[in-house]
Amino acid sequence: MSHNSSSPDFLHHHFHDVDQQYQTSKFGMWAFILTEVLTFGGLFVAYTVYRSWYPEMFYDAHLLLDVNKGMLNTIVLISSSLTMALAIWAIQKKNKKLSLWMLVITWILALGFLGIKYLEYSHKFEVGQLPGIFYSYMGPEVVNIDNPHIFFGIYFIMTGLHGLHVAIGMGLIAWLIYLTKKDKLHSDYYTPMETVGIFWHLVDLIWIYLFPLFYLIG
Repeated sequence: MSHNSSSPDFLHHHFHDVDQQYQTSKFGMWAFILTEVLTFGGLFVAYTVYRSWYPEMFYDAHLLLDVNKGMLNTIVLISSSLTMALAIWAIQKKNKKLSLWMLVITWILALGFLGIKYLEYSHKFEVGQLPGIFYSYMGPEVVNIDNPHIFFGIYFIMTGLHGLHVAIGMGLIAWLIYLTKKDKLHSDYYTPMETVGIFWHLVDLIWIYLFPLFYLIG
C-alpha cells in the first residue's frame, strides 16, 4: 500500500495509518508476551510439582543460596523497570536527553543484575552446587539433604532462562539508545520503546516471582 506525501517517515508501507501501526505493534508484543508466560508457566508447574514431592529438601537446599545477592538483584531490577518507564514518559514529553539518560541507566542496571548473577553462579560452579549429575557439593550443611541436585536443576533452568531474557533486553535497550540518539524515536513515534518496555516489565515481573520461590522458602 502506498502512502501520500503527507505520511510521516516512520509509517511503514504495510500499514494504513499511524494508529494501525501502533495498535498492531502493541498487539504483536502482547501476543509474544503470552508465549513467554506459557514458557515460564510450564517451569513454574515443574517447580510446584517437585517442591510438593520434596518439601524438606527444597527448604534445606534453598539455605545454600545467597539471599543478599537475590535481594540486591530484586532492587536492581525493580529500579530498572522504573527507569524504563521514565524513559518512555520523557520521550512522550519531548525530553530526548532525559529519555536517553533513563535508557542508559536501565542498561547499566541490567548489566549490574547479570554481574551479580555471574558472581552467584561462579560460586556455585566453584563449590559444585550444580544441577543433576554435575552436583558434587558435600559441605556440612547437606548431610541430611536428599537429592539437592533436583533443587539446583530447577534453580539453574529458571534463573538461567530469566538471565537470557535480561541479556536480550540489554540488546533491545541498546537498540533504543541508538534510535533515540539518531532522532528515529520522538514524541510522535515511540512505539519501539513502548513495546520493549512491555517486554522489560515482564522480565522484572518474572524475577519478582523467582526471588521468593527460590530464596525465601519458609
